Amino acid sequence: MKPSSRLTLLATLACAALTAQAQLKPSAPGATGTQRPAAAAAPAAAPAPGNPEFEKAGQNAAHAWLLLLDRKDWGTAWDASSAVFRQSVPLGTWMDNVPKLREPFGAFVERQPAEVGYRKQLAGRPDGDYVTAIFVTKFDKKAEVVETVTTVREADGRWRVTGYTAR
Repeated sequence: MKPSSRLTLLATLACAALTAQAQLKPSAPGATGTQRPAAAAAPAAAPAPGNPEFEKAGQNAAHAWLLLLDRKDWGTAWDASSAVFRQSVPLGTWMDNVPKLREPFGAFVERQPAEVGYRKQLAGRPDGDYVTAIFVTKFDKKAEVVETVTTVREADGRWRVTGYTAR
């Protein structure tokens, strides 16, 4: 299977083909930094929707989840994903496809946030709190990969990944 076909397959499985990117706004400069994986992060008091802190919380969860992928900790990344993601993408399918998606990129070098946006509605999903974060990532075999990660705030107040694409 060609790398582009793998990307399309994973994107379809994760239901992350988003049309929301046109409504995104740039994130705060210098918004990088090491975060604990989303599965280990304790939920904080949720800021009100529309507040930049709300977008930042979703972006931080996305970044923490990407760090799991960078470490090739595929299983923990799947465990840390939203319930909808785990129902849409069975663990076996995830474990078979995500390494194939990331392998051609090589080792992680650096990641910069590009855009972040908050939405209450997302096509094909129930209404809720969604943050889509776009990162421009450099790998040793590919200088620029655009990673789009959508997070959702679940009933327990934690932000979890519900969609991912890399191109």
